Amino acid sequence: MPGSTIVEDIELIIEDIGGGGGKLPPADGGDDGGGSGKRPRPPMPSSRRYATAVGIVMVSIVMFFMAMASAYIYLRASSNRWVPLHLPWIVWINTAVLLLSSGVMELARRRLAVGDVRQFRRLWFVATILGVLFLFGQLAAWRQFVLEGFYVATNQGSSFFYIFTGLHGLHLLGGICALLYVAFRKFERAKVSRVVAAEVASYYWHFMDGLWIFLLALLYWGK
Repeated sequence: MPGSTIVEDIELIIEDIGGGGGKLPPADGGDDGGGSGKRPRPPMPSSRRYATAVGIVMVSIVMFFMAMASAYIYLRASSNRWVPLHLPWIVWINTAVLLLSSGVMELARRRLAVGDVRQFRRLWFVATILGVLFLFGQLAAWRQFVLEGFYVATNQGSSFFYIFTGLHGLHLLGGICALLYVAFRKFERAKVSRVVAAEVASYYWHFMDGLWIFLLALLYWGK
């Protein structure tokens, strides 16, 4: 028909102007496959958006802990009432557990990258369980500290030990919630893919590892 020929000619002109990639929007909300009435699914947001959001969170956490660390270093150097601390032995086991969780998480992400979702879930659950074990280990360290007679208000050193480990534990608990979200979320209907969610969650989790190493070194060398 003449009308359809004209429309086809207009489409060809627009494609030539746009370099061959431009097309008229489908009439009546249809797709390019024959006007079935279904709109094409919008592309998923870039991982950069989520990584930026997590980066902002991590920067704010760093600023907060750096302020606490500055107060710790100042009091350690100037206070004449400072009592040296002996860290509970279990904190070293907890450190190994937390580092192991990061290693398992990276193995899980590698399995996801090759499309092995089942093995990814298994390894991701192992990493999450190791994170939970770390928190229980921190509670055990608190108990050991209490049995030795050190409480929050015993001295300045013990106060900082409880503050540092407690606040780190709260932030790590948020990371565990993120891991559980990645594990149980049905990403077929989500606005973010499983790969992106796992990647962003791993950023935060590895950051928690690094933060813990920094706090542990601070407590150890400040004893």
